[in-house]
Amino acid sequence: MQDTQEAHHKDPEVTTSAPVDWARRARDLERLNRVGVALSAEQNKDRLIELILLEAKDLTRADGGTLYLAVENDAGDEVADTTQLHFAILRNDTLKVARGGTTGEPIDLYPVPLYDAAGRPNHKNVASYCATTKRSVNIADAYTEPGFDFSGTKAFDSKSGYRSQSFLTIPMLNNDGRVIGVLQLINARDDDDNVVAFDAQKQQIVEALASQAAIALNNQHLLHAQKALLESFIKLIANAIDAKSPYTGGHCTRVPIITELLARAACETVEGPLKDFCLSDDEWYELRIAAWLHDCGKVVTPVHVMDKATKLETIADRIHGIRARTEILKRDAELACLRRILADPSSKAAAEADCLAVVAGLDDDFAFLEHVNIGGEFLPPEQQARIKTIGARTITIAGVDVPLLSADELDNLCISRGTLTQDERLVINGHMVETIKMLEALPFPRHLRRVPEYAGGHHEKMDGGGYPRGLYGGDMSLPARIMAVADVFEALTAQDRPYKKAKSLSETMNIMASMKADNHLDPVLFDLFISSGVYRTYAEHYLPSELIDAVDEEALLAMKPRPFELPAHDVRAARKHEFLPAYRPLSSL
Repeated sequence: MQDTQEAHHKDPEVTTSAPVDWARRARDLERLNRVGVALSAEQNKDRLIELILLEAKDLTRADGGTLYLAVENDAGDEVADTTQLHFAILRNDTLKVARGGTTGEPIDLYPVPLYDAAGRPNHKNVASYCATTKRSVNIADAYTEPGFDFSGTKAFDSKSGYRSQSFLTIPMLNNDGRVIGVLQLINARDDDDNVVAFDAQKQQIVEALASQAAIALNNQHLLHAQKALLESFIKLIANAIDAKSPYTGGHCTRVPIITELLARAACETVEGPLKDFCLSDDEWYELRIAAWLHDCGKVVTPVHVMDKATKLETIADRIHGIRARTEILKRDAELACLRRILADPSSKAAAEADCLAVVAGLDDDFAFLEHVNIGGEFLPPEQQARIKTIGARTITIAGVDVPLLSADELDNLCISRGTLTQDERLVINGHMVETIKMLEALPFPRHLRRVPEYAGGHHEKMDGGGYPRGLYGGDMSLPARIMAVADVFEALTAQDRPYKKAKSLSETMNIMASMKADNHLDPVLFDLFISSGVYRTYAEHYLPSELIDAVDEEALLAMKPRPFELPAHDVRAARKHEFLPAYRPLSSL
C-alpha cells in the first residue's frame, strides 16, 4: 500500500501541462493575503474555522469540505497515541448540509483515530494518513483510488445519491510542526460546474491558506490555554481563601454568581439610568475575574481574627479561663463558709445560705458573660455596665489580688455589635487594602486593566463613608457598585458565619433597603435587584427553603435615599489615589 500511496500522493510539481493563468493567480494571492489578515483578527473559534473552510472551498470551487481538529483523547493509555481527528465543521452545497461552526448544529460522526491500539499509524483513512505523514493528498477519484478505504464514503453516496469524487486533504501544522487539524475539500468544479480533480496550482494556494489557518488556530489554542490557566489560578486562590476559614467557605464562589445575575439584568434594562449599560465579551470576562478576586487580600488576614466566633476568642476562647476563675471564687466562698462554721458552729445555717447565694450569683454572672460572649446585633449600655461590675470583682491568685476580668477581656466583652474590637475590625477591613495592593501589582493586559477598581470597591459607599478609600458612588464604576450589592446580599444570607445566623430573605432585603436609604448601596442597582427578581432567582437556587419568605417589594422600592452633600471635585478625585488615614499604615506594610 505504501508504494501506491507514494506514487499517487507525492508533492505536486510546480509546472503543469496547462498554461499558468497569471491574472487568476495574482487574484488568488491577493485574496490569500486578505484572508490571512482576517484569520489573524478573528477571535471566535467557531467563526475562525468556518472562515477557513469557506475560503478554501471558494478558492478551489469545491462542492463540499470538512475541517477536523486534532484532539488528544483522555483514555489514559500510556503506550498508544490517543489523538483523534474530531469533526469541527462540515459543508456540502449540493446536499445543503451545514453543520458545526457557527450553525450550532452538532456533527454526529465518530472521530477518526490517528493510531491503532498498538500505536501504529492509521493509513486507511485519508485524513488520518494526511495527519500522520504531514503530507497533502490529492485524489482525482475516490472510487478508483487503491490506497485508501473509502467504503464509508461509498456507503454514504449510496444512501444519499451523492457522488464523492475528487478529494484534496491538507494537514494543518503549527510552528512546531505539530498537526492541529486537517482540511479536506471534496469535488472541485470547473467553470461549467463539472466535477474535476483539484488543480495543482490551486492546491499550493490552499496549502498556504492551511498554513496561515494553522497559525491562527494555534494562536487561539495558546490564548485559550493561557486564559484557562489564569482562570484556574484565580479560582484556586478564591477556593484557598474559602478553605482557610470554615466560616466564610463559599463566599468567594457565591459573590460572582450574584454579580453576574445583577450585571445581566442591568444589560437587559431598556429604560432609565441603566438603559445604555452593556458589556462586551472582554468586559464580561473582566467582571468575572474581578468578582472571583474581590477578597483575595484575605489570604493575609490572620485566621484567629477572620474566624473570631466569640468576643473572647483568640487562638482559643478565653471564656474558659474566666470559667476557671469563677470556679476559684466559688471554691473560696465554700472555704469561707467552712471556716465560718468551724469558728461558730451555730452559724452553719446562715453560713451555708450565704454561700449558696454567692455561688448562685457567680453562676448567674458567668452565664451572663457566656451569653454576651457570643456577640449579637447590639449590646445595651446597662449590660456593658454589668460586665464592668463583674470584672471589677477581685480574685486571689498566688497571693496576689487581681480583677476577675483583664482590661482586654473587658474591652472585648463590651463590644456593642458582633465579636470584633475596633483594632480587629481594622485588620479585617484591611483585607481590601491588601486586595488592591495585590491586584495593582499584577501586569493585567489592557482588557483586564479595571479588575483592581472593580474588586477593590465593594466596601465603598455612595456617601463616601466606606473603606478603604472613602469613594463616593458617582466616582465608582457601575460594575464596582454591582459587586457591592452582591457582596452584602451574600454576607447577609450566608449560613456559615460564626457570629450570626443567616437572615431570611425578607430580613435581608429590609436591611439592604435601609442601606439604600442610608446611601450605602446604589439605589438604582438595588431597585433593579428587586424589580428584576435577581434576589429571588439566587435564593431559589442557593438558599434553603426555610429562609425564603415573602418580601414586600413595593415598600422596599418606595424607600428613597436621604440627600447628602458631595465635597469638592478635587477632594473626591484625591480619594481615588490614596487610602483613608486609618488604612495608610496597612498600605505600607
